Amino acid sequence: MWLKPQILPSGKSYALRYATSDILYFLRLLKYSLTLSLCCEYQMKSRKYHIQLFLLVALSFLLITAGYNSQLTQKTYIQNSQSQTSDCRIIQHELGKTCVPLQAQRIIATDEIALDAILALGLKPIAAGENAFARSRVRQLSGNLEGIISIGKDIQINIEKMVQLHPDLIVGFYFTPHEYKLFSLIAPTVKLESKYLKDGWKESLQQVGEILDTSKQAQDKLVQYQQRVKQLRKSIEQKIGKVEVSVIRFYAATTNPTIETILSFTGSILQEVGFSVPMRQFQYTTTQNTAFLNVSLERLDLLDADVLFVMLNRGAEKSFKMYEKSQLWQSLKAFKNNKVYIVDSSYWYFGNILAANAILDDLFKYIIESS
Repeated sequence: MWLKPQILPSGKSYALRYATSDILYFLRLLKYSLTLSLCCEYQMKSRKYHIQLFLLVALSFLLITAGYNSQLTQKTYIQNSQSQTSDCRIIQHELGKTCVPLQAQRIIATDEIALDAILALGLKPIAAGENAFARSRVRQLSGNLEGIISIGKDIQINIEKMVQLHPDLIVGFYFTPHEYKLFSLIAPTVKLESKYLKDGWKESLQQVGEILDTSKQAQDKLVQYQQRVKQLRKSIEQKIGKVEVSVIRFYAATTNPTIETILSFTGSILQEVGFSVPMRQFQYTTTQNTAFLNVSLERLDLLDADVLFVMLNRGAEKSFKMYEKSQLWQSLKAFKNNKVYIVDSSYWYFGNILAANAILDDLFKYIIESS
């Protein structure tokens, strides 16, 4: 489960606190000494002289301290600049260049897709953003989320929480150039390229592996995934043969649902394991960017396949029930044969390798085990 934020100590704040307390302590000593001296008239001739002396000494101390702090700051800046190339690597991304720490320990993932990739590579972010529309992946990721703090929905990240957590690296797929500038003031920030068409998620995993210096782990995960695809494809061919599959996603409010085409994240995985889609859908996949097709109640014939998978976003139940009660829905082949399956939209609509593997698990459960 997501955890509440924890406020951790900051080295800069501690240093500032101690420096300030030292100054105040010194001034209190001066004031105490002045009080004692005022009680002894034979040591000084006028109170005015004592006050002037006190102010002069205090001002001198503050100026000396300020000068020392300035020199210290400049020295620290120079040392940081000189060690930058040895402590981090320059990573080029779509919003600029970022010097990424070689061994980042306090990573924040601003969305669940970045979280997916990072967890798969054996690392654990300290915090992550939650999906604002699809269902949460808490149930699917289960124990992997233990200790990870929520920083709010991915469309409205809680900046204050991020600052309190003192990250040393921020990564994510979905944030604006303005947010990038803001995040970069907190920690080195990398904008990941969202490749949602076909199997672009595999390139995204390799990109995350490069950023986090886990390229070998990324490649190993992809090899393991392809082995699973090969095994599932073989099982489907041997036990079932040719199968047509459709995938539909329902949204909240009155928005029409969408069909996942063969170019979508889910569609590409279905293609890999050997499933086909109804021919009617191909005529609407007119460009290489058509990952989704809007489908009205009157065009449910586009879904007619042997198996139908249904994704429900948060608040989509009402819209789904309206379609489900229609005669056109009940005339679908999958409905008549009890082959309509409601699946978890948190990872079916988009994700990375953990989501892809979870879809393979569902396909084995619904297609192979139920046959």
